[in-house]
Amino acid sequence: MAPSAPTPSAASGRSVPAAPAYRRLSVEQRRSQLLEAALTLFAHRAPEEVSLDDVAEAAGVSRPLVYRYFPGGKQQLYEAALRSAADELRGCFDEPREGPLLPRLHRALDRYLAFVDQHDAGFSALLQGGSVVETSRTTAIVDGVRRAAAEHILRHLGVTGPGPRLRMTVRMWITAVEAASLIWLDEGKQPPVDELRDWLVEQFTAVLTVTAGRDPQTAAIVAAIAGDG
Repeated sequence: MAPSAPTPSAASGRSVPAAPAYRRLSVEQRRSQLLEAALTLFAHRAPEEVSLDDVAEAAGVSRPLVYRYFPGGKQQLYEAALRSAADELRGCFDEPREGPLLPRLHRALDRYLAFVDQHDAGFSALLQGGSVVETSRTTAIVDGVRRAAAEHILRHLGVTGPGPRLRMTVRMWITAVEAASLIWLDEGKQPPVDELRDWLVEQFTAVLTVTAGRDPQTAAIVAAIAGDG
């Protein structure tokens, strides 16, 4: 938008910039703006340390406007922000199923760890739990991310009817990825993120190999991965 034309100052006669016109947004645009402001705050502070006044200030709007879009107050806003973050995390593993498996897994983890890096403390606040605003609904949202990630991985493995051992192995690894990400943040983002990604991929092949010793379905997958290499 072009800046407003200068207007003469009554006191000095000099031209000064006019106040910017109020920007009208659609309902969806305004809601997205408020969620983005909230996620930015949650990315640096625990949810219980963020107030509606903080969100309003970050978005450049009034507190009543925040309440208009989130009449349930901070709890509703937190859950909406959590769903927004969860949608982005679920998409991290939505990689086209083309080419060898391990490069696909590398790309998916690159996106996941980029989210962790970008949201920093917010990743802990949103996914680690223990917040005073945590409820059964927020817990279900977080668990949905884990389950969706596991389903994506199973599809990447080309499995339509995974047995219990394979399902458990994949879900255990997803949990390990989340735990490693939290520890990585606590350790000052060391080792470097590309080393962390490679290490997590190596762990995935390692746990599959262990399970393969007890499960023919997983053994076939391990053989296929070896054939890709």
